[in-house]
Amino acid sequence: MLNQIFWYHMFFGLVYWAYAQLNRSDSVNYFHHTKDWRNWFDAFSAGTDFVEWLAFPWINWFGFNYDMMMFLTTWLGFWGFVYFYLFFKENLRFNPKFEGWDAITIFMFLPNMHFWTASLGKGAIIFAGIGFLVYGLSWPAKRIFHIAFGSFLCYMVRPHILFAILIGMGVGFVLGREKVPFYQKYLVVFFAIGMSIFVYEDLVVYLGYDPNNLVDSFEEESALNSGRLQSAGSGVDMGSYSMPMKLFTFWFRPLFIDSPNLLGIAISFENALYIYMFSKVIHKDFLTYIKIAPAMVKMSAVVFISISISMTFVMSNLGIIIRQKSQIMYFMLFVVVAFMDWQKTTRIKKRGEIFNRIVEEERKNREEAESIST
Repeated sequence: MLNQIFWYHMFFGLVYWAYAQLNRSDSVNYFHHTKDWRNWFDAFSAGTDFVEWLAFPWINWFGFNYDMMMFLTTWLGFWGFVYFYLFFKENLRFNPKFEGWDAITIFMFLPNMHFWTASLGKGAIIFAGIGFLVYGLSWPAKRIFHIAFGSFLCYMVRPHILFAILIGMGVGFVLGREKVPFYQKYLVVFFAIGMSIFVYEDLVVYLGYDPNNLVDSFEEESALNSGRLQSAGSGVDMGSYSMPMKLFTFWFRPLFIDSPNLLGIAISFENALYIYMFSKVIHKDFLTYIKIAPAMVKMSAVVFISISISMTFVMSNLGIIIRQKSQIMYFMLFVVVAFMDWQKTTRIKKRGEIFNRIVEEERKNREEAESIST
């Protein structure tokens, strides 16, 4: 499976490389800006500069050209798929099926997920960071390196993503069904609160808000970003939408009727699949499940919902939405397949109980028959 994912992802690296030859791409700017840096440490800061800092030694010391850098970062994005795959496999008991097809296999080969994580840019780096991080959080005591490295990549590219995952980790750990001593749960909560306080001001400033007047600056910046993104082409007026419609737009658009181009039409098929998968949790048993779900499921749900809501306030361009949501859709898909996994486990338990009850009744009937004959 991982060999197939590797070659599939490298193919999308070639597709994106060809796309960048004919269309405007940030990867070209990253490459040329990196060549202009004279000191490696001058580029070390969160955001765009970090992409150039990461590329600096390869370009300026080892002489990598643009094509080589594109495939190097494509390879880095591949590691995100490796660790998400492992995360899925070790947290599920069965392989859930969609109409007879293995769900995890479908998830690992979604084209949009590969396209936006196969180039020199933030997409490949943040996706790899999230993959390392969630894999590490599945077994924190033995995967400190994965947690540290994943947290580093997430913070340096998009601090708010790390912020949301830390909060989700705290909530999931406290409310998860795992039997963990209370002192450990409270330690995790205090750690999450402490980290939130520590990164709060830097995060607010990074996002362009005023720490002393957060609400007003958030509204102003959101309106500014919304107008800027809407005027960039493929715009949607999300400012007039209700919250459910904003979330629907972020998660499932473009659809076939509003696809801006051929790429949008191709992505519409994937969005239709997302709608189908999401419909699986619209079930009366889902609320029952989420109350008793493991920590990783609750963490994924919190991360997905919190980031989705925050992004709907600043996203008004379908092109940007398509690119940004690829970072978090695996969290939703994991919640869906975990719920399906629980449903299958529950059905097997019920069948086992019915079978045991039948066997017990047959045993009692035999004993009664023997006693009567005796």
